[in-house]
Amino acid sequence: MNTQNDKRGQVRSNIPIGITVDVVLKKDQRTTKLTRGVVKRLLTNSAIHPRGIKVMLEDGQVGRVQAIISK
Repeated sequence: MNTQNDKRGQVRSNIPIGITVDVVLKKDQRTTKLTRGVVKRLLTNSAIHPRGIKVMLEDGQVGRVQAIISK
């Protein structure tokens, strides 16, 4: 498993559907608790977002990508 905790989660083109990522959920923004899941949909339309691309995970949770785990 290759955790890459860099700026790649801020670039939309780095996050294909089906990739495993760590996201911070809205309710966890103050604690920075991360949730791991598989990307179902990309919700951010812009190519780059400074706080991370917003995605929906397969279980329906929504958060901003903090780390890309595997492709």
